[in-house]
Amino acid sequence: MKGLLLGGSLFPISLFHPKLSTTHFCFNFRLKPSISNTNMSLSLSNNNNKNNSISNQRKLPILLFDVMDTLVRDPFYHDVPAFFGMSMKELIDCKHPTAWIEFEKGLIDEVELARKFFKDGRDFDLEGLKTCMSSGYSYIEGIEGLLLALKQNNYEMHAFTNYPIWYQLIEDKLKLSKYLSWTFCSCINGKRKPNTEFYREVLSHLEVDPVNCIFVDDRQKNVEAAIEVGIRGIHFQNVNLLLEELSLMGIETTTDKNQ
Repeated sequence: MKGLLLGGSLFPISLFHPKLSTTHFCFNFRLKPSISNTNMSLSLSNNNNKNNSISNQRKLPILLFDVMDTLVRDPFYHDVPAFFGMSMKELIDCKHPTAWIEFEKGLIDEVELARKFFKDGRDFDLEGLKTCMSSGYSYIEGIEGLLLALKQNNYEMHAFTNYPIWYQLIEDKLKLSKYLSWTFCSCINGKRKPNTEFYREVLSHLEVDPVNCIFVDDRQKNVEAAIEVGIRGIHFQNVNLLLEELSLMGIETTTDKNQ
């Protein structure tokens, strides 16, 4: 049959020009197939997905830090008794047993804290106390250099701390957010360490397996709670020991500048 070969199929020439239907020749050529829009879209989509996958890669493990007396000097134990003109024992004996804990969990505000801080309800200078606290905040020796090195090595870091809304005073003075995020504070989450439910909420929020987190705290019981839920824990004692333990866990704690 005389015909025109298109796309691999032979069509009668008469379909294209009736007057040529009795002529004894045929056109024998094949049209070059073109890339379909669908295939092109799939190709672009695959490339975009690959690029997104690369950009979303996350460096593990994630580092979780207690703040008070781990990263930052805690003035409550060092300065507050003197502010009230008491020894620490005297302060513990006369302060309300749960008021500060309620403040840390965000259950009461600072006005209510002032009203019930002392068991006998005595008045005190709340703003003066806040000034005392703010004056006493400072980085634990060697900690800021370590945080900087960890940040330069692209580790994801979060505060995981029992502290009230006054964490903002720490931020105002020390700018801790240059190094880590104030993600997990008891006053925001309504829970305190060593409640293991608090740790599980951290893991759920971060969407990682426990083994992909390292938690550092100066209180052994808080570290033990982390280990109980599968998080790797380090009991903080000083920055040199912390450096050693992080290095043993494979954490990069040096940079080109300090190698």
